[in-house]
Amino acid sequence: MISAGDFKNGITFELDGKVMQIIEFQHVKPGKGAAFVRTKMKNVITGATVETSFNPSEKFEPAYVERKEMEYSYQDGNLYYFMNNETYELEPIDGSLLGPSFRFVQENMPCTVSSFKGKVFAVDPPNFVELEVTESDPGLKGDTASSNVLKPAKLETGAEVRVPLFINEGDKIKVDTRTGDYVERVKG
Repeated sequence: MISAGDFKNGITFELDGKVMQIIEFQHVKPGKGAAFVRTKMKNVITGATVETSFNPSEKFEPAYVERKEMEYSYQDGNLYYFMNNETYELEPIDGSLLGPSFRFVQENMPCTVSSFKGKVFAVDPPNFVELEVTESDPGLKGDTASSNVLKPAKLETGAEVRVPLFINEGDKIKVDTRTGDYVERVKG
């Protein structure tokens, strides 16, 4: 059991059947009245944040969120299959659990699969991926790296990003999967 008086940033616990993670906490001892713990916490599964106060002696069941490195294998309908790197077994994951950043994932790419009590609730791709541009309008003469003008480009995964004018079809670029932004052109 975890008591509210022992809260630290990053601790996960169960509250009313939900998995909560402490983002910020503060022990408050007012001049009059009992001490309390003011917290800002995030629902790990939905991402919603809540601010509330607890009595320091309140106790909560710890929640163990399991994060596994798995390799994306293939898609079959709405199921996406990931290979467990330890057992080499394929595990199907429903497509509704994959966020918008999954559009940058290719087959055989490692992803972090998060689960609570055996139930998967999130799949996170690497923060940065290198992908080839498959469709893009050609740059015009005079377009330089200092231009702040962007154009759409389609990547090998089918995702579309905005890139500088000097990027051409066949170029390999680095993309931030969290924001969907172009980072840099990959040399070689």
